[in-house]
Amino acid sequence: MERSWKIRRASQLAAICLVAAASTRGGDTIVLKNGRRIIALSVTQEGEKIIYETASGTLSIPRSIVDHIERGAVSSSEAAANASAVTLKPPESEASSATLPPSAAEKESRVIQNGEVDRIYVDQLDQEAHSGQALANQNAAMAHHAASQFELAHGEMDLALQDARSALIYLPEQPVLLMNTAYLYLRRSEYTQSLEYIERARRLLPEDPEVSKLAGWAYYGLNKMDLAVAEWKHAAWLRPDAEVEAALQRAQRDKREEEQYKENESNHFTLRYSGASEPSLARSVLHTLERHYGAIESELNYSPPDSIGVILYTQQAFADITQVPGWVGALNDGRIRVPVQGLNDVTPELSRVLKHELTHSFVGQKTLGRAPTWIQEGLAQWMEGKRSDLNAGALITIYKRDPALGLKHFAGDWMKLSNAEASAAYAWALANVEYMVQAGGMNDVDRLLDRLAAGDTDEAAVKAVMRCDYVDLTHDTVEYLRSKYGNSN
Repeated sequence: MERSWKIRRASQLAAICLVAAASTRGGDTIVLKNGRRIIALSVTQEGEKIIYETASGTLSIPRSIVDHIERGAVSSSEAAANASAVTLKPPESEASSATLPPSAAEKESRVIQNGEVDRIYVDQLDQEAHSGQALANQNAAMAHHAASQFELAHGEMDLALQDARSALIYLPEQPVLLMNTAYLYLRRSEYTQSLEYIERARRLLPEDPEVSKLAGWAYYGLNKMDLAVAEWKHAAWLRPDAEVEAALQRAQRDKREEEQYKENESNHFTLRYSGASEPSLARSVLHTLERHYGAIESELNYSPPDSIGVILYTQQAFADITQVPGWVGALNDGRIRVPVQGLNDVTPELSRVLKHELTHSFVGQKTLGRAPTWIQEGLAQWMEGKRSDLNAGALITIYKRDPALGLKHFAGDWMKLSNAEASAAYAWALANVEYMVQAGGMNDVDRLLDRLAAGDTDEAAVKAVMRCDYVDLTHDTVEYLRSKYGNSN
């Protein structure tokens, strides 16, 4: 996420010292019978449908799947942020779950002992499966499946995938195992690999809505809007699902906007751009992105597995499609979205913004989506070339007045921030990352990202790598700013 290009540095410095009040007007929460909650701006009932307003537009779900509605349960800013969020959830197909062998529950209770996977027992079942007997294969598969679910729940994504693949060795035609493996690849942003398992599951359960739901996510990740829309429409037809409807609404909005867009590709990017943009600009954007890709790949020791989608908008189309606060000048929500109206070539400012947003793609995929906003934004600013020289004095002054103000950006949803609050949050995040790079080099940053990918909380990862908590990190950051830049603006 890149702050607006048009905000001048002087106003950024002034805004860092301001504090804005948040809106407290209430939104509504829809509670489904399966326990899930949908946060909305407002909710009404029309016959057998529940109609609810979100930042993405008007959506509806069948009344039959709703347990109750909580009125005024959240602030309007929270509702706007959360109701438009479309997230990938683990598969929950009743049809496919019914295909699990009877031993599944038994193996789950036996494999998990004292809050961890009993690897000795799992290895024992692996050895028994060498006999080739059907029951032994089934037992080993269910043990690895139980282990995979446990590891996933505890944030151990690599171990979860390893167990999921092991389970398929013993029962390669089991739909639940195939869909769980597909889901884990989706979580790793390995969309092409995920589709292999999704299609295998589809051959076994061609009309299972969960298969189409997962396929929609894979195609959306691969920037194939037509196929994503078709899959989610089919999933919604097979079974009403609020998450599918929200994802479908979002994909259809993108599809409508991009139907007349032109397309271009390079080694690592699929680019779509409005006909109002010059083809030469599109080519220049791809060339710039490829150059930045190599630099970030080298710094972070990571390569995204699939092509990254990039959309070039007019200013109005960007505002209409993204529905983000006015201070957001570019966005990365899985695809890099940038307004380029009036540009004929890549300017230094656009190049900087592209590198900033591309950093988000690397960090998001490397950490499996677990990097908090302050690390995402701090590192993106660092990679684009920003430093804390102009903001150091203001941050030092803020810290002198109230050290707690240096901690606010570590938590919360930045999309809810005012312009002034966002300016301060971005400045603190950059300063934190700049200090970490100065103290331990990019190797420490790389270790931090790896720990986040392994399931550590952000503060736990900081403690493991930097040997300090957030309070100490803020203090050390300010001391670095004093040493590096002095105490003046």
